[in-house]
Amino acid sequence: MTAAELSEELEVSVRTVYRDVEALSSSGVPVYADRGPAGGYQLLDGYRTRLNGLTAEEASSLFLAGLPGPAAELGLADVAAAAELKLLAALPPEPRSQASHMRERFLLDVPGWYRDADDVPHLGEVADAVWEGRKLRMVYRRWGPAEVERLVSPYGLVLKGGSWYMVAAPDGAAARTYRVSRILSLEVLPDRFTRPEGFDLGEFWQTYAAEFRDRMYTAEATVRLAPGGEDLLRYTMGTRPVDTALAEAGPPGPDGWRVLRVPVESVRHACWQLLRLGARLEVLEPPELREMMAATVSELAAMYGDAAAPAQVSRSAPR
Repeated sequence: MTAAELSEELEVSVRTVYRDVEALSSSGVPVYADRGPAGGYQLLDGYRTRLNGLTAEEASSLFLAGLPGPAAELGLADVAAAAELKLLAALPPEPRSQASHMRERFLLDVPGWYRDADDVPHLGEVADAVWEGRKLRMVYRRWGPAEVERLVSPYGLVLKGGSWYMVAAPDGAAARTYRVSRILSLEVLPDRFTRPEGFDLGEFWQTYAAEFRDRMYTAEATVRLAPGGEDLLRYTMGTRPVDTALAEAGPPGPDGWRVLRVPVESVRHACWQLLRLGARLEVLEPPELREMMAATVSELAAMYGDAAAPAQVSRSAPR
């Protein structure tokens, strides 16, 4: 096949064909070019790929990448299982044995402990549109809640913490993220789109995640933390911000308590988070957060104090 024919078949540029053929040749694949009017690129007759170059550790790691849940959500459960069987069959004995050993002993479960994975009825359609490069018209539920209609070009899908996110660009705008579970209705359009030159889904997501963390923390709180409260604070507020605060904090006082400056989303959200530590944490600043904590604790004391009195009376009544 000529470079132009390959370019059309694979929907890439001719320059990409030249580059990839050169890379294949350099890696030992016997693809070569015949020059002249009837020439083109050709693969050596009878050539088959071999997996003998994989080490046992490399082969084992491939089976850790197989996530049955996400594959099933994308409609690829049977395909993934068939690929796994073919890979096992093609491996030499030692890597095959170690890969089977790995698959029997390790399982990746993506969603967190305290919530199920999102319900994503439109995930299959989104995945097809991403793969085929087709535009989507959707009704999307934003935070608020508010429903909006969007025409987007879907660039990719990301699975984060058990939730699927679509990276897509509305017409005339830069790429942004949409939570797939918030898509209320969807129409895959026949119109195709062209991905931006050089767009890298992994790089986009890393940048987005970093910017999201920066946007999320809009304030700061100064707190006193009791000895041994670090793990609970990490669980409540996240490992990265708490570890940063601990690294920047001074040494513990004589009583073992440490003063930390931790980033928070808002005063109200911080109150909800920090109350979970009970008497193992004291808020020092800002004043409005300290006042909100004190008011909430007073309300709880009044509530439980009133509830305890009738119980004491009822127990003493028979006397």
